[in-house]
Amino acid sequence: MKNKTVALILSILLGTIGVDRFYLGYYGMGVIKLLTMGGCGIIYIIDVIRIAMDKLPDKQGNALEK
Repeated sequence: MKNKTVALILSILLGTIGVDRFYLGYYGMGVIKLLTMGGCGIIYIIDVIRIAMDKLPDKQGNALEK
């Protein structure tokens, strides 16, 4: 089970290069964020909000551990 705090910190600090998505197991989306610098910031902002609101589970569909 992945930790919400770790995911949120990774998303805030390294989200533009997809590290948060790699941590959660979404490797394809991680590569997309890496190549587009977080979707020009749009995907980056959406991911930070989704992780903060517990709306982004890990790849297996498990909620993030608090």
